[in-house]
Amino acid sequence: MKRFLIPGLLVSAGLVLSWIGALVLLTPHTFFATNGITLGHDPSLMSEIRAPGGLLLASGGVVLLGALRRAMRREALMLAALVYGSFGASRLLAITLDGVPTESLLGAMGVELVLAAACGASLWWAQPTAPPPSATSPLTAAHLSVKVT
Repeated sequence: MKRFLIPGLLVSAGLVLSWIGALVLLTPHTFFATNGITLGHDPSLMSEIRAPGGLLLASGGVVLLGALRRAMRREALMLAALVYGSFGASRLLAITLDGVPTESLLGAMGVELVLAAACGASLWWAQPTAPPPSATSPLTAAHLSVKVT
């Protein structure tokens, strides 16, 4: 079951990151307007708005790659947990500092926290379990001894 759940989670998390990142990077006025936010046209402001979009888009690509390449799954889960967790936690802090935002942003926070928790739990769940060392193990203490002269 793990075989399908973790790649499915990574595909979902990666697609959301990529989609949001692309919208923020390429159509920030339209994207932010959906939450009642009006952006100006100052080039410095737009640079500050678009840059995180590029980071989200790139992060989404790495997370999607982790869904396809087993060797990258752990790192992809860590990245997704970090990105979603930091966004969700930052929104919680913003509520305490600035007040409650629109319902759509509260919904985004909920999704971010759920995806962060799911990716974090998957990291723990997918940990390989190593067998305890034994005397019949090919690598024993005798193999590791070093002669000092």
